This record gives sequence, structure tokens and C-alpha cells, in this order.
Amino acid sequence: MIVTITPNPSLDRTYELPALSRGEVNRAATDRVDPGGKGVNVARALTAAGHRTTAVLPLGGFSGLLLSDLLLRQGIAVATVPVRGETRINVSIVESDHGLTKINAPGPELSEHESAALLAAVRRDFTGPEVDWLACCGSLPRGLAPDWYAELVGQVHSGGARIALDTSGPALLAALKARPDVVKPNREELAEAVGRPLATVGDVVEAAGELRERGAQQVLASLGADGMLLVAEEGSWFGTAAVAEVRSDVGAGDASLAGFLGAGGSGLKALAAALAHGAAAVRLPGSMMPTPADLDHAAVRVTAEIPAERVLRD
Repeated sequence: MIVTITPNPSLDRTYELPALSRGEVNRAATDRVDPGGKGVNVARALTAAGHRTTAVLPLGGFSGLLLSDLLLRQGIAVATVPVRGETRINVSIVESDHGLTKINAPGPELSEHESAALLAAVRRDFTGPEVDWLACCGSLPRGLAPDWYAELVGQVHSGGARIALDTSGPALLAALKARPDVVKPNREELAEAVGRPLATVGDVVEAAGELRERGAQQVLASLGADGMLLVAEEGSWFGTAAVAEVRSDVGAGDASLAGFLGAGGSGLKALAAALAHGAAAVRLPGSMMPTPADLDHAAVRVTAEIPAERVLRD
């Protein structure tokens, strides 16, 4: 089983319209509401691919009830930790030229008791031998200290589960010392972690190596349209996946992590699965997660020959 934990989940409302006009009434061509948050998206993609998964979520208010209901309708088991604050609602506006405007709410502030309850729920229920992976995903809500993930990783590792970490900033840096099995930064998050811009694939390889020196066992770096890079003790691999038309890139990185974990969470095969899932996600509306029927494995190219001099697009 693969368990996901999302400390700051959301409802994601997406509007598609021809063009956004500031200061005017805009009429959407379509709209949709999806369960949101990085770990939630990972759970949705894993479930769509037939993997057994549980989403651990702090939920509060009407939006929290709706989020839980939407997940249950999709056949996803939900372990809820009740909180007093209202689960946030994020808004995405997608224009016909593929321009994306996102408004992310801060979410509730968790009390010390709620923070401890969330940690205890994972430690109590999801550290047994049946748990293959625990995916810790997303930003930490107000009230959780930057080392909260580090504490969680340390406790769950002692129970035998492998840890995937998809976060950024101080939370990422603090958790590295707990030796997560894989971290999944994008280019901007990786640049922030090492304190310098990354202009080429070679720069990304070097930065990923630094995260491994600090404790990460594998680094799965998402480079957007330029592909993905996996750096591990066994070697490094680079891959791309051709996409004819991008509809929405919301949740594409989460779909990639789901593909990676679902394919075993290491090596060339897992990287290829991550690329196929990410490419499928950007062809779908809103934060919709791909199903196996959406995947185009023939469009994926993976190699151990790293194009270090390749310049990354801005």
C-alpha cells in the first residue's frame, strides 16, 4: 500500500475561458472542482492506476467535508484528522492560449494539538509492514514547524516504510537529514535548495548530487517541458516525453510522483513511468489525474547519457 499525507489539502476549482480580462466580468466556458493538494493528487493518480492507497488529511469545515466526499466517490480511502479551521479552496484560471493564473489560499492554522494528532495518526496507523511507501507532499500549513516532515520521516523510517518527499524551502532542507528515500523538487525548488540558478541539465545533476550529500537517497528532479532527471547511488538517468498540446499543468508533478512510486520507486523503469504520467496529466483539464488509458509510453525517451550542456528553457 502507498499512503499519502497532505498537511495542507485543498479543493481546486478550475475555470477555462478564452482570455482573462482584469477588472471586468469574465464568463467561463467550463468549470470543475477537484480534490486538491499534492498528496491528494498522488493518491488519485495511484488509485486510477489500480494501486491500493490511503490519503491522510487534516480536514475542517464544509470544504473539508466536500473534499473527503469527492475522494470517497473516486474509491480513495481517507484517514481524516479533524481540525477547527476551514480547508482551503484554490482557484485556477486557464486561458485558451494556455496561460494559467493560480490563486492559492493559505489554509487553516493548525494548533499544537492538531499538529501532534496528525503526526500520531500516521505513526499509529501507517507504519506497519503493509505500507510500502509514505508520500509526504506539499507545503506545511501555518502552525507546523519547518522540521515537522523531518520528525515524520524519522519516525516512519523506523517502522520500515520508504519515504517520498515532495516539498520545498526550509521543510525540504530540514527533512534531508532524516534520509528520505526520494525527494522530488522541480527546477525552481532545487535552485532554492542549493542557493543558485540552474541553467543547464548539468547544473541540475550537480545540484541533485548536493541534496544526496545532505541525505536524500534519490533525487527525482522535474524540469517541466525539458523532462525529468533521476540521480541515485546506482546512477543517473535523463528522460523526456513529447506532448503535442498542453491543456493544464496543474498536478502534473504529482502525477509524475505517482507514476514513479507505482513503478517501484527506483531506476530507469520508474523514471519512464513518471514521465508518462506527467505528460498525460498536462493533456487533461484542471487538476484531473490520468488513467492508464491516457498514458503514451511510446512518447517517452529515457537514457543514461546525460545531456549536461543542454540549456533549460525559461
